[in-house]
Amino acid sequence: MRGWIAFPVLIAAVALAGWWAPARWTLLLWVPLLLIATYDATQRHHSLRRNFPLIARIRWLFEALRPFLYAYVVESPLDGRPFARAERDIVYARAKGELDSHPFGTELDVYSDEYEWMSHSMAPTVESDRTQRVTVGTPQCSRPYDAALLNISAMSFGSLGANAIEALNLGAHLGNFYHDTGEGGFSPYHGIHGGDIVWELGSGYFGCRDGDGHFDPDRFRERAQEDQVKMIEIKLSQGAKPGHGGVLPGAKVSAEIAATRGVPKGQDCISPAAHSAFATPIEMVVWAAKLREISGGKPVGIKLCVGQPHEIYAVMKAMIETGIRIDYIVVDGAEGGTGAAPIEFSNRVGMPLREGLIFVRNALVGCGLKEEIRLAASGKVHSGAGLAVNCALGADWSNAARAFMFSLGCVQSLRCHTDQCPTGIATQDPGRQRGLVVEDKAERVRRFQAATVSALWDISCAMGLDNPWQIRPHHLHERLNSARSDSIDRIYNFYERGVLLDDPNSVAGARYWAMARADSFRAAC
Repeated sequence: MRGWIAFPVLIAAVALAGWWAPARWTLLLWVPLLLIATYDATQRHHSLRRNFPLIARIRWLFEALRPFLYAYVVESPLDGRPFARAERDIVYARAKGELDSHPFGTELDVYSDEYEWMSHSMAPTVESDRTQRVTVGTPQCSRPYDAALLNISAMSFGSLGANAIEALNLGAHLGNFYHDTGEGGFSPYHGIHGGDIVWELGSGYFGCRDGDGHFDPDRFRERAQEDQVKMIEIKLSQGAKPGHGGVLPGAKVSAEIAATRGVPKGQDCISPAAHSAFATPIEMVVWAAKLREISGGKPVGIKLCVGQPHEIYAVMKAMIETGIRIDYIVVDGAEGGTGAAPIEFSNRVGMPLREGLIFVRNALVGCGLKEEIRLAASGKVHSGAGLAVNCALGADWSNAARAFMFSLGCVQSLRCHTDQCPTGIATQDPGRQRGLVVEDKAERVRRFQAATVSALWDISCAMGLDNPWQIRPHHLHERLNSARSDSIDRIYNFYERGVLLDDPNSVAGARYWAMARADSFRAAC
């Protein structure tokens, strides 16, 4: 007889004989374990449990604990994905108002091909006007908006809980920067504290849809003209799952989420992969102009992760052909995050932020539109150095999502998709949300944003510049290998103004320009 059966049987015999009182207590422990082991040995679905009853279950325990053991015991400051411990630590320190300095020099390998640096000046700027902001709005926009250099990127009510949304918005209000609603709509929790709102419209048109899921201009007008809404953002795609769409299961569609999104309670909430309000580049810019008019003249932009390059040029050609200008473009990188996405999309679909940002910058500059249309970057930024890099590549401002989650207390447990977020951020569970105190976390949000923007200004002053918008590609250097490095403008192509109109065949993207059509997102033959 196997030992795992023989021992409890022996204990049972002793206990029943009344020879030894502790045996009775031992029996209470062993009988349940014996039943589990017997079940494991006889079931047919798991070979490990069949061959190693009870003991095989320990493997599952360690699999469940592995991420936490690695994060807290094993990983070094430079380990950890998607954010290393050192990256999270700087957010935590700034959010708490603690010392964010680092002792004894850099831990980075400055001769590795991942290293990059900004060029400082022998004559740093002593004084600068750090109150400057980015004015967003073309001449066709009657109510431009002055945006901060760092803002809260799109995170929907539904993916985040009510307390998290409240804390982010209160932090935005205290710090005078904006809060993007995400495609889940403008919820009541976005409106409680009055922080500036960018209302994102995804393909589901949540908050402004009719019964069939199509765009409803009357419902849009009602919300878009509220003073708290400062800009409108048309979401074409996002970095973590570009071109995929999504489904919020009916079990998660509570009464509050249903009311916010304008969908039935308890039914699957579907975000289609494509918009129904337009099908071509020209139709898209015409619709953007319509949104601007209905909203009362507020800036309207688009957000996308760059995919097929000719489609970016198609949007440029549509604006040139119609004379209509969108007010801004937000470029998301493939390294961007989401509550849940197919692993194939997260790992293998979409252009990384650096290449995408440079490409859209080149499209705007090459068509002579950069002076009118603002460009923003969104994708894993968490520090002043990251903001400076985005400025060098052409961004007028940056947005962050996960960094602001860290400022709320996120510990990167990677449970966003389970509704079991331990810090009460990415969950609808009231018990877990209770741990997130709005007023306390809002102050952390404000402090993180202020300290990070201040770090950007410190870097630009060290470079001898008057403001971050003067940072250019030649200020940013990248190592090619352990023996060679060069400035970014010598590694990537940066177009001159108007070159796509005057001499498109002279640039590296000439074939994509030839493929682009204003009347279709499909490539010209």
